[in-house]
Amino acid sequence: MSLSTRKRRKSKAGKPRKPSKDFPLFPHDNGQWAKKVRGKLHYFGLWNDPEAALNKWLAEKDDLLAGRTPRVSGDTFTVKELVNRFLTTKKLQLDSGEITPRTWADYHATCERLTDAFGLNRPVDDLASDDFERLRAGLAKTWGLVAVGNEIQRVRVVFKYADDAGLIDRQPRYGPAFRRPSKKALRKLRQSRGPRMFEADELRRMVAAAGVQLKAMILLGINAGFGNTDVARLPLSALDLDGGWVRYPRPKTGVDRRCPLWPETVEALRAALAKRPAAKDPANAGLVFLTRCGAPWARTTLKEGADGKVDVKSDDSVSKETTKLLKALGIARPGLPARELVVRLPGGRGRQPAVAIVVGGEALTGLDPVLEVDQRHPQVRGEPLVAQRRTPARAVSHKQALWESVRRTAPPISFLAKNEDTGL
Repeated sequence: MSLSTRKRRKSKAGKPRKPSKDFPLFPHDNGQWAKKVRGKLHYFGLWNDPEAALNKWLAEKDDLLAGRTPRVSGDTFTVKELVNRFLTTKKLQLDSGEITPRTWADYHATCERLTDAFGLNRPVDDLASDDFERLRAGLAKTWGLVAVGNEIQRVRVVFKYADDAGLIDRQPRYGPAFRRPSKKALRKLRQSRGPRMFEADELRRMVAAAGVQLKAMILLGINAGFGNTDVARLPLSALDLDGGWVRYPRPKTGVDRRCPLWPETVEALRAALAKRPAAKDPANAGLVFLTRCGAPWARTTLKEGADGKVDVKSDDSVSKETTKLLKALGIARPGLPARELVVRLPGGRGRQPAVAIVVGGEALTGLDPVLEVDQRHPQVRGEPLVAQRRTPARAVSHKQALWESVRRTAPPISFLAKNEDTGL
Protein backbone atom coordinates (compact mmCIF):
# COMPACT_ATOMS: atom_id res chain seq x y z
CA MET A 1 0.00 0.00 0.00
CA SER A 2 1.49 3.30 -1.08
CA LEU A 3 1.29 6.41 1.01
CA SER A 4 -0.55 9.38 -0.48
CA THR A 5 1.62 12.35 -1.39
CA ARG A 6 -1.27 14.76 -0.95
CA LYS A 7 -1.06 16.95 2.15
CA ARG A 8 -3.76 16.44 4.67
CA ARG A 9 -5.99 19.43 5.41
CA LYS A 10 -5.63 20.53 8.99
CA SER A 11 -8.68 20.48 11.14
CA LYS A 12 -10.44 23.79 11.65
CA ALA A 13 -11.78 22.69 14.96
CA GLY A 14 -11.16 25.18 17.73
CA LYS A 15 -10.55 28.19 15.46
CA PRO A 16 -12.55 31.26 16.42
CA ARG A 17 -14.96 32.92 14.06
CA LYS A 18 -14.40 36.50 12.90
CA PRO A 19 -16.02 39.01 15.27
CA SER A 20 -17.78 40.60 12.27
CA LYS A 21 -18.10 40.09 8.54
CA ASP A 22 -15.85 43.08 7.75
CA PHE A 23 -13.13 42.00 10.20
CA PRO A 24 -9.94 42.29 8.07
CA LEU A 25 -7.94 39.49 9.75
CA PHE A 26 -8.26 35.71 9.72
CA PRO A 27 -7.36 33.15 12.42
CA HIS A 28 -4.08 31.45 11.58
CA ASP A 29 -3.17 27.93 12.66
CA ASN A 30 -0.47 29.29 14.97
CA GLY A 31 -3.09 30.83 17.24
CA GLN A 32 -2.82 34.43 16.00
CA TRP A 33 -4.87 36.76 13.86
CA ALA A 34 -3.10 37.26 10.55
CA LYS A 35 -3.34 38.92 7.14
CA LYS A 36 -1.42 38.55 3.90
CA VAL A 37 -0.14 41.88 2.59
CA ARG A 38 1.87 42.20 -0.63
CA GLY A 39 2.40 38.43 -0.70
CA LYS A 40 3.66 38.12 2.88
CA LEU A 41 1.89 36.99 6.08
CA HIS A 42 1.80 39.34 9.03
CA TYR A 43 0.54 38.52 12.55
CA PHE A 44 -1.28 40.90 14.88
CA GLY A 45 -2.04 39.08 18.13
CA LEU A 46 -3.62 36.07 19.80
CA TRP A 47 -7.07 34.72 19.04
CA ASN A 48 -8.39 35.59 22.48
CA ASP A 49 -7.94 39.38 21.90
CA PRO A 50 -9.30 40.28 18.45
CA GLU A 51 -9.75 43.95 19.41
CA ALA A 52 -6.05 44.39 20.18
CA ALA A 53 -5.17 42.61 16.93
CA LEU A 54 -7.45 44.95 15.00
CA ASN A 55 -5.91 48.03 16.62
CA LYS A 56 -2.43 46.80 15.72
CA TRP A 57 -3.52 46.22 12.13
CA LEU A 58 -4.94 49.72 11.86
CA ALA A 59 -1.74 51.19 13.33
CA GLU A 60 0.50 49.31 10.88
CA LYS A 61 -1.82 49.23 7.89
CA ASP A 62 -0.42 52.25 6.02
CA ASP A 63 3.18 51.11 6.37
CA LEU A 64 2.42 47.54 5.29
CA LEU A 65 0.36 48.52 2.26
CA ALA A 66 3.14 50.90 1.19
CA GLY A 67 5.79 48.21 1.58
CA ARG A 68 7.44 49.82 4.59
CA THR A 69 8.51 48.20 7.84
CA PRO A 70 5.99 49.20 10.55
CA ARG A 71 7.38 51.34 13.33
CA VAL A 72 6.20 51.36 16.90
CA SER A 73 4.79 54.69 18.05
CA GLY A 74 6.19 55.89 21.34
CA ASP A 75 7.87 58.92 22.87
CA THR A 76 10.17 59.43 19.89
CA PHE A 77 9.89 62.45 17.60
CA THR A 78 7.90 61.30 14.57
CA VAL A 79 7.56 62.51 10.99
CA LYS A 80 4.03 63.68 11.80
CA GLU A 81 5.28 65.91 14.61
CA LEU A 82 8.09 67.22 12.42
CA VAL A 83 5.91 68.33 9.52
CA ASN A 84 3.30 69.83 11.86
CA ARG A 85 5.91 71.92 13.68
CA PHE A 86 7.58 72.96 10.43
CA LEU A 87 4.34 73.99 8.72
CA THR A 88 3.20 75.92 11.79
CA THR A 89 6.39 77.98 11.65
CA LYS A 90 6.08 78.56 7.91
CA LYS A 91 2.43 79.58 8.29
CA LEU A 92 3.50 82.31 10.71
CA GLN A 93 6.05 83.49 8.14
CA LEU A 94 3.33 83.49 5.49
CA ASP A 95 1.02 85.59 7.66
CA SER A 96 3.82 88.10 8.31
CA GLY A 97 4.68 88.37 4.62
CA GLU A 98 8.13 86.77 4.94
CA ILE A 99 7.32 84.05 2.41
CA THR A 100 4.92 84.02 -0.53
CA PRO A 101 1.79 81.86 -0.87
CA ARG A 102 3.56 79.89 -3.59
CA THR A 103 6.46 79.07 -1.26
CA TRP A 104 4.05 78.05 1.50
CA ALA A 105 2.17 75.75 -0.87
CA ASP A 106 5.41 74.15 -2.06
CA TYR A 107 6.46 73.43 1.54
CA HIS A 108 3.02 72.00 2.31
CA ALA A 109 3.18 69.66 -0.69
CA THR A 110 6.71 68.57 0.28
CA CYS A 111 5.54 67.66 3.78
CA GLU A 112 2.67 65.63 2.33
CA ARG A 113 5.11 63.69 0.18
CA LEU A 114 7.33 63.05 3.21
CA THR A 115 4.46 61.56 5.21
CA ASP A 116 3.39 59.43 2.24
CA ALA A 117 6.94 58.14 1.74
CA PHE A 118 7.97 57.59 5.37
CA GLY A 119 4.67 57.22 7.26
CA LEU A 120 3.21 59.48 9.93
CA ASN A 121 4.46 57.46 12.91
CA ARG A 122 7.99 56.86 11.65
CA PRO A 123 10.60 58.13 14.14
CA VAL A 124 12.76 60.78 12.52
CA ASP A 125 15.93 59.35 14.04
CA ASP A 126 15.11 56.02 12.37
CA LEU A 127 15.35 57.46 8.84
CA ALA A 128 18.36 56.24 6.89
CA SER A 129 19.97 56.80 3.52
CA ASP A 130 17.97 54.04 1.84
CA ASP A 131 14.73 55.85 2.73
CA PHE A 132 15.93 59.00 0.97
CA GLU A 133 17.23 57.02 -1.99
CA ARG A 134 13.76 55.54 -2.53
CA LEU A 135 12.21 58.99 -2.16
CA ARG A 136 14.50 60.47 -4.81
CA ALA A 137 13.98 57.54 -7.16
CA GLY A 138 10.22 58.02 -6.93
CA LEU A 139 10.53 61.72 -7.72
CA ALA A 140 12.80 61.09 -10.71
CA LYS A 141 10.22 58.81 -12.34
CA THR A 142 7.82 61.65 -13.08
CA TRP A 143 9.76 64.90 -12.54
CA GLY A 144 12.48 66.69 -14.43
CA LEU A 145 15.94 67.48 -13.10
CA VAL A 146 15.11 71.02 -11.99
CA ALA A 147 11.96 69.96 -10.13
CA VAL A 148 13.81 67.09 -8.43
CA GLY A 149 16.58 69.45 -7.33
CA ASN A 150 14.10 71.94 -5.88
CA GLU A 151 12.27 69.20 -3.98
CA ILE A 152 15.49 67.81 -2.52
CA GLN A 153 16.37 71.27 -1.31
CA ARG A 154 12.96 71.70 0.37
CA VAL A 155 13.26 68.29 2.08
CA ARG A 156 16.63 69.28 3.48
CA VAL A 157 15.12 72.57 4.70
CA VAL A 158 12.49 70.63 6.68
CA PHE A 159 15.06 68.52 8.51
CA LYS A 160 17.44 71.43 9.00
CA TYR A 161 14.58 73.25 10.74
CA ALA A 162 14.23 70.33 13.16
CA ASP A 163 17.98 70.34 13.80
CA ASP A 164 18.16 74.12 14.34
CA ALA A 165 15.11 74.03 16.63
CA GLY A 166 16.66 71.30 18.78
CA LEU A 167 13.93 68.80 17.94
CA ILE A 168 16.44 66.17 16.81
CA ASP A 169 20.05 65.51 17.77
CA ARG A 170 21.28 65.67 14.19
CA GLN A 171 20.00 65.68 10.64
CA PRO A 172 19.44 62.28 9.00
CA ARG A 173 22.15 60.69 6.89
CA TYR A 174 20.80 61.40 3.43
CA GLY A 175 23.36 59.27 1.63
CA PRO A 176 25.31 60.05 -1.53
CA ALA A 177 22.29 59.63 -3.83
CA PHE A 178 20.03 62.23 -2.22
CA ARG A 179 21.65 65.24 -3.85
CA ARG A 180 20.57 67.85 -6.32
CA PRO A 181 21.35 67.07 -9.96
CA SER A 182 24.88 68.00 -10.93
CA LYS A 183 25.71 71.18 -12.81
CA LYS A 184 26.86 69.01 -15.70
CA ALA A 185 23.44 67.34 -15.94
CA LEU A 186 21.69 70.70 -15.81
CA ARG A 187 23.98 72.10 -18.52
CA LYS A 188 23.19 69.15 -20.77
CA LEU A 189 19.48 69.67 -20.14
CA ARG A 190 19.71 73.34 -21.12
CA GLN A 191 21.68 72.47 -24.24
CA SER A 192 19.12 69.85 -25.27
CA ARG A 193 16.39 72.49 -25.19
CA GLY A 194 18.15 74.62 -27.76
CA PRO A 195 18.78 78.37 -27.70
CA ARG A 196 16.44 80.44 -25.53
CA MET A 197 16.96 83.97 -26.74
CA PHE A 198 14.84 86.60 -28.46
CA GLU A 199 16.68 88.14 -31.38
CA ALA A 200 16.72 91.90 -31.99
CA ASP A 201 14.24 91.68 -34.87
CA GLU A 202 11.84 89.60 -32.77
CA LEU A 203 11.98 92.15 -29.96
CA ARG A 204 11.21 94.99 -32.38
CA ARG A 205 8.20 93.09 -33.68
CA MET A 206 6.97 92.35 -30.16
CA VAL A 207 7.22 95.98 -29.07
CA ALA A 208 5.52 97.21 -32.24
CA ALA A 209 2.60 94.78 -31.95
CA ALA A 210 2.02 94.88 -28.17
CA GLY A 211 -0.76 96.81 -26.51
CA VAL A 212 -0.14 99.90 -24.43
CA GLN A 213 0.51 98.16 -21.11
CA LEU A 214 2.24 95.08 -22.51
CA LYS A 215 4.56 97.29 -24.57
CA ALA A 216 5.70 99.07 -21.41
CA MET A 217 6.21 95.71 -19.68
CA ILE A 218 8.31 94.34 -22.54
CA LEU A 219 10.46 97.47 -22.57
CA LEU A 220 11.00 97.14 -18.82
CA GLY A 221 12.04 93.54 -19.39
CA ILE A 222 14.61 94.48 -22.03
CA ASN A 223 15.72 97.71 -20.39
CA ALA A 224 15.82 96.68 -16.70
CA GLY A 225 15.62 92.88 -16.72
CA PHE A 226 12.17 92.83 -15.09
CA GLY A 227 10.18 89.60 -15.10
CA ASN A 228 6.46 88.87 -14.84
CA THR A 229 6.26 89.28 -11.08
CA ASP A 230 8.36 92.44 -11.22
CA VAL A 231 6.07 94.28 -13.61
CA ALA A 232 2.92 92.91 -11.96
CA ARG A 233 3.97 94.24 -8.54
CA LEU A 234 5.77 97.40 -9.70
CA PRO A 235 4.60 100.31 -7.51
CA LEU A 236 4.16 103.87 -8.74
CA SER A 237 6.61 105.01 -6.08
CA ALA A 238 9.42 103.10 -7.82
CA LEU A 239 9.27 105.29 -10.94
CA ASP A 240 11.06 108.57 -11.52
CA LEU A 241 9.94 109.30 -15.06
CA ASP A 242 11.16 112.89 -15.02
CA GLY A 243 14.65 111.77 -14.08
CA GLY A 244 14.42 108.60 -16.16
CA TRP A 245 15.06 106.04 -13.38
CA VAL A 246 13.39 103.07 -11.75
CA ARG A 247 14.36 101.90 -8.27
CA TYR A 248 12.63 98.71 -7.25
CA PRO A 249 14.01 95.95 -4.96
CA ARG A 250 13.61 92.39 -6.18
CA PRO A 251 10.42 90.94 -4.64
CA LYS A 252 12.11 87.56 -4.20
CA THR A 253 15.23 88.67 -2.31
CA GLY A 254 14.71 92.32 -1.36
CA VAL A 255 18.03 93.27 -3.01
CA ASP A 256 17.98 96.86 -4.25
CA ARG A 257 17.86 97.56 -7.99
CA ARG A 258 18.37 100.85 -9.81
CA CYS A 259 18.22 101.22 -13.55
CA PRO A 260 18.19 104.23 -15.91
CA LEU A 261 15.26 104.12 -18.29
CA TRP A 262 15.51 104.61 -22.02
CA PRO A 263 13.45 107.48 -23.49
CA GLU A 264 11.33 104.85 -25.26
CA THR A 265 10.64 103.12 -21.95
CA VAL A 266 9.67 106.39 -20.27
CA GLU A 267 7.35 107.24 -23.15
CA ALA A 268 5.71 103.80 -23.01
CA LEU A 269 5.21 104.06 -19.24
CA ARG A 270 3.61 107.49 -19.56
CA ALA A 271 1.25 106.13 -22.20
CA ALA A 272 0.33 103.15 -20.00
CA LEU A 273 -0.31 105.36 -16.98
CA ALA A 274 -2.51 107.68 -19.05
CA LYS A 275 -4.84 104.73 -19.85
CA ARG A 276 -4.47 102.95 -16.52
CA PRO A 277 -7.83 101.63 -15.18
CA ALA A 278 -8.97 102.46 -11.67
CA ALA A 279 -8.11 99.84 -9.05
CA LYS A 280 -11.03 97.65 -8.01
CA ASP A 281 -9.40 97.05 -4.63
CA PRO A 282 -7.92 100.09 -2.86
CA ALA A 283 -4.98 97.89 -1.80
CA ASN A 284 -3.88 97.77 -5.46
CA ALA A 285 -4.19 101.50 -6.12
CA GLY A 286 -0.42 101.96 -5.93
CA LEU A 287 0.43 99.51 -8.75
CA VAL A 288 1.68 100.76 -12.10
CA PHE A 289 -0.09 98.09 -14.14
CA LEU A 290 -3.71 96.98 -13.68
CA THR A 291 -5.90 94.84 -15.90
CA ARG A 292 -8.99 96.30 -17.54
CA CYS A 293 -10.95 94.97 -14.56
CA GLY A 294 -8.73 96.91 -12.16
CA ALA A 295 -6.95 93.83 -10.78
CA PRO A 296 -3.20 93.02 -10.58
CA TRP A 297 -1.68 91.37 -13.61
CA ALA A 298 -0.45 88.43 -11.53
CA ARG A 299 -2.23 86.92 -8.53
CA THR A 300 -1.66 83.86 -6.34
CA THR A 301 -4.39 82.54 -4.04
CA LEU A 302 -4.43 79.63 -1.61
CA LYS A 303 -7.38 77.33 -1.03
CA GLU A 304 -7.36 74.60 1.59
CA GLY A 305 -9.70 71.68 0.94
CA ALA A 306 -11.64 69.60 3.43
CA ASP A 307 -8.91 66.93 3.25
CA GLY A 308 -6.30 69.46 4.38
CA LYS A 309 -4.58 69.72 1.02
CA VAL A 310 -3.55 73.18 -0.12
CA ASP A 311 -4.36 74.18 -3.68
CA VAL A 312 -2.49 77.08 -5.24
CA LYS A 313 -4.19 79.05 -7.97
CA SER A 314 -1.97 81.36 -10.01
CA ASP A 315 -3.39 83.81 -12.50
CA ASP A 316 -0.53 85.31 -14.53
CA SER A 317 -2.04 87.64 -17.11
CA VAL A 318 1.43 88.83 -18.14
CA SER A 319 2.31 85.32 -19.30
CA LYS A 320 -1.07 84.81 -20.97
CA GLU A 321 -0.95 88.05 -22.96
CA THR A 322 2.70 87.52 -23.94
CA THR A 323 1.88 84.01 -25.16
CA LYS A 324 -0.96 85.38 -27.29
CA LEU A 325 1.39 87.99 -28.74
CA LEU A 326 4.09 85.45 -29.57
CA LYS A 327 1.60 83.14 -31.27
CA ALA A 328 0.21 86.00 -33.31
CA LEU A 329 3.73 86.93 -34.44
CA GLY A 330 4.73 83.33 -35.12
CA ILE A 331 7.52 83.36 -32.54
CA ALA A 332 7.41 79.84 -31.13
CA ARG A 333 10.85 79.85 -29.53
CA PRO A 334 10.82 79.70 -25.70
CA GLY A 335 12.00 83.00 -24.30
CA LEU A 336 14.87 83.75 -21.97
CA PRO A 337 14.05 85.39 -18.62
CA ALA A 338 14.62 89.11 -19.04
CA ARG A 339 16.88 89.26 -16.00
CA GLU A 340 19.11 86.54 -17.48
CA LEU A 341 19.16 88.42 -20.79
CA VAL A 342 20.75 91.43 -19.13
CA VAL A 343 23.23 89.32 -17.15
CA ARG A 344 24.37 87.36 -20.22
CA LEU A 345 25.28 90.43 -22.26
CA PRO A 346 29.03 90.94 -22.64
CA GLY A 347 30.51 92.81 -19.72
CA GLY A 348 33.97 94.26 -19.65
CA ARG A 349 36.17 95.13 -16.75
CA GLY A 350 34.39 97.21 -14.13
CA ARG A 351 30.92 96.63 -15.60
CA GLN A 352 29.67 93.63 -13.59
CA PRO A 353 28.86 95.78 -10.54
CA ALA A 354 26.67 97.94 -12.78
CA VAL A 355 24.84 94.79 -13.90
CA ALA A 356 24.33 93.88 -10.23
CA ILE A 357 22.76 97.29 -9.60
CA VAL A 358 20.37 96.86 -12.52
CA VAL A 359 19.22 93.28 -11.87
CA GLY A 360 19.68 93.16 -8.09
CA GLY A 361 22.20 90.33 -7.99
CA GLU A 362 24.75 90.42 -5.19
CA ALA A 363 26.15 87.08 -6.32
CA LEU A 364 27.39 88.60 -9.57
CA THR A 365 30.22 90.43 -7.90
CA GLY A 366 30.18 89.51 -4.23
CA LEU A 367 29.74 93.21 -3.46
CA ASP A 368 26.83 95.10 -1.99
CA PRO A 369 25.14 96.70 -5.03
CA VAL A 370 24.40 99.86 -3.04
CA LEU A 371 27.09 102.38 -3.90
CA GLU A 372 28.67 104.74 -1.38
CA VAL A 373 28.75 108.28 -2.69
CA ASP A 374 30.81 111.15 -1.33
CA GLN A 375 28.39 114.07 -1.44
CA ARG A 376 31.17 116.67 -1.52
CA HIS A 377 32.81 115.03 -4.50
CA PRO A 378 30.09 113.10 -6.35
CA GLN A 379 31.97 110.07 -7.48
CA VAL A 380 31.96 106.42 -6.51
CA ARG A 381 34.23 105.62 -3.59
CA GLY A 382 36.82 102.89 -3.42
CA GLU A 383 37.11 100.54 -6.38
CA PRO A 384 36.05 101.89 -9.78
CA LEU A 385 32.64 100.19 -9.70
CA VAL A 386 31.37 102.14 -12.71
CA ALA A 387 32.98 103.96 -15.58
CA GLN A 388 33.77 107.58 -14.79
CA ARG A 389 34.99 110.44 -16.93
CA ARG A 390 36.21 113.82 -15.78
CA THR A 391 36.06 117.12 -17.58
CA PRO A 392 38.35 120.04 -16.78
CA ALA A 393 35.43 121.87 -15.17
CA ARG A 394 33.82 119.31 -12.83
CA ALA A 395 33.60 115.67 -11.79
CA VAL A 396 30.84 113.64 -13.39
CA SER A 397 27.84 113.06 -11.12
CA HIS A 398 26.98 109.71 -9.55
CA LYS A 399 23.92 109.27 -11.75
CA GLN A 400 25.87 110.16 -14.88
CA ALA A 401 28.70 107.81 -13.92
CA LEU A 402 26.30 104.94 -13.35
CA TRP A 403 24.49 105.67 -16.59
CA GLU A 404 27.79 105.70 -18.47
CA SER A 405 28.44 102.14 -17.28
CA VAL A 406 24.88 100.83 -17.52
CA ARG A 407 24.49 102.39 -20.95
CA ARG A 408 27.04 99.86 -22.23
CA THR A 409 25.83 97.07 -19.93
CA ALA A 410 22.07 97.10 -20.60
CA PRO A 411 20.69 95.92 -23.96
CA PRO A 412 21.29 98.66 -26.56
CA ILE A 413 18.41 100.73 -27.86
CA SER A 414 19.24 99.36 -31.30
CA PHE A 415 17.20 96.31 -30.26
CA LEU A 416 14.20 98.48 -30.97
CA ALA A 417 15.29 100.81 -33.75
CA LYS A 418 18.03 99.96 -36.22
CA ASN A 419 21.18 101.97 -35.78
CA GLU A 420 23.40 102.77 -38.75
CA ASP A 421 26.48 102.90 -36.52
CA THR A 422 25.97 99.40 -35.11
CA GLY A 423 24.17 97.81 -38.05
CA LEU A 424 21.63 96.19 -35.72
